[in-house]
Amino acid sequence: MATKSLKAAGHLLAQTQKQLDLLQSGPFKDGDLPLFKDKIAQSGQYPLKSKKLEILQINLGYMCNQVCTHCHVDAGPDRKEIMTRETMQQCLDVIAQTGAHTLDLTGGAPEMNPDFRWFVEAASAAGIKDFIVRSNLTIIRANKKYHDLPEFFAKYGIHVVSSMPHYTQGKTDKQRGDGVFNASIEALKMLNKVGYGMPGNDLKLDLVYNPSGAYLPGDQAALEKDFKKALDTDFGIQFNALFAITNLPISRFLDYLVASGNFEDYMYALVDAYNPAAVAGVMCTNTLSVSWDGYLYDCDFNQMLGLKVAAKARHIKDYDTALLEGREVVISQHCYGCTAGAGSSCQGTVA
Repeated sequence: MATKSLKAAGHLLAQTQKQLDLLQSGPFKDGDLPLFKDKIAQSGQYPLKSKKLEILQINLGYMCNQVCTHCHVDAGPDRKEIMTRETMQQCLDVIAQTGAHTLDLTGGAPEMNPDFRWFVEAASAAGIKDFIVRSNLTIIRANKKYHDLPEFFAKYGIHVVSSMPHYTQGKTDKQRGDGVFNASIEALKMLNKVGYGMPGNDLKLDLVYNPSGAYLPGDQAALEKDFKKALDTDFGIQFNALFAITNLPISRFLDYLVASGNFEDYMYALVDAYNPAAVAGVMCTNTLSVSWDGYLYDCDFNQMLGLKVAAKARHIKDYDTALLEGREVVISQHCYGCTAGAGSSCQGTVA
């Protein structure tokens, strides 16, 4: 398992331009595989255009208590990028201005931002309809100061979306590190105890599955059925829904693909599984991603590749609906990951 982020290790792929160059190389450069823009042009879906803002996804920082092998954020304990309260307030101003119905807090581990609780309280007061926090679960067990997170989440009616690579210890710990499975199980029990995921309770607990290797996820409905049966039978754990997300060839997962000799095969698999029906539901058309320093991106994946929005308003403090709505979405070959098979988004499949 990695113990450092690519950035801390001085890895070449910590540079976004090196990643983008790689995504243009090999079968794409040789013409054996079509560029994503050419592929969607065949079905008349190029260029992709943004619609009315529905989801504001905010990355509160790249700091995390884990260093996972697949992480497209390259998050870890050594990442010090953290959103300030000033930038959080600018995000709150945009929420009030646009009426976006969903606020989605992510990281790293968003709970490690020192102003996390202030932001949750302030955003809740703004009347968000669906307030999501993406938790890696182990943060709840990492330190005593986080042990009350389930109660805190419940107090503000937070929709908790938690990463859970598998319902077995071996596959989970292989992807996320020794001890992660057991800590995750304990955290899920704590969330269940305050009502999350329990029948007849409005507190929503969803899990996120992504493959541990160079392959696409299986059928989401079948995976959800397997997860629910295993977690209930083995641990008495309940949850609402499971989201199956495709690993995108970015950052540490891209490094894994290259190091294991799977990069070209994986890209062929994504292109072969391309589904034009999934293009219509990609999250970049109704979502805006805000980085820890306030810059705007079409999605979280573009953020990690340094691909800012194609608009004059490129920072949250300069938000302008007239400039941002209807903008052309910035794309590259990693976008095949969101349009393969049943499609993939932060809310699971899209087709």
